[in-house]
Amino acid sequence: MFWYNGKLIDGETLELAIDDPGLLYGATVFSTLRVYQSLDNPLTSWTGHCDRIRSSLLDLGWQQPDWERSRYGAETLTKHFPILRITIFPDGREWITGRFLPVDLTQRQKYGIGALLIEPPITPPPGVIERSLPQHKTGNYLAAWLAMNKAKKFEAQEAILVDELGNWLETSTGNLWGWRDGKWWTPPIDGRILPGIMRSQLIHWLVSQNQPVGEVAFDAEWVKGLSAVAYSNSVVEVVPIHTVITSESQITYDPTHSSLEQLRRLHQSDRSHKG
Repeated sequence: MFWYNGKLIDGETLELAIDDPGLLYGATVFSTLRVYQSLDNPLTSWTGHCDRIRSSLLDLGWQQPDWERSRYGAETLTKHFPILRITIFPDGREWITGRFLPVDLTQRQKYGIGALLIEPPITPPPGVIERSLPQHKTGNYLAAWLAMNKAKKFEAQEAILVDELGNWLETSTGNLWGWRDGKWWTPPIDGRILPGIMRSQLIHWLVSQNQPVGEVAFDAEWVKGLSAVAYSNSVVEVVPIHTVITSESQITYDPTHSSLEQLRRLHQSDRSHKG
């Protein structure tokens, strides 16, 4: 079941023209959100997700969708799914799909996961696996998909993308966090990573609790001083990373560090207050 161009479709296939740019080039913009009771719940951040899509469409010079119709389609699917993916084509067509939470999400949140560092090659050809137009969430997600599949070969559950200098940027599905010197740090946006909705929410919550958040490049030496590492997105919230697999070794972090529990409490507190 999914919503496409103003209609609820009961099926698992979507018909597109053979010259559709969304099919040929991944020319779409999307956002994935987790519905907490309703679209209007602050934790769902429906407005935040829509605003990011609007901004990307403006930057790319694409047509805005019928937002009222899109919301109706999203509300229809919330009766069946806790997670929605809102996709917009260049001509304004909306495509909304739903899915369920990962069955092992609670376990991952509690015990953490392993992540593979997708390092830049030492020998030619040059280049790194980096998302196309990383400041936007476009349908061209090949780099992230390749990184995740490479991570699975190492029995890791996530992949960490880097820049040409080896600085950690983001994971294949979320934003990075690190605890050091008594506060949380996250890589700066700088047009190199996605400005995640959950990232923005966490920064807002931390600052509102008088807990400053630092932004710094996660270079190879700096990350060795981190006590805890996690990643965030709107579906999984916050998940610790207990091991980072590199070409030379494995870097381990404490998935039960007290700072992580502090971050979870902030989220749970906000959910309890506003839910």
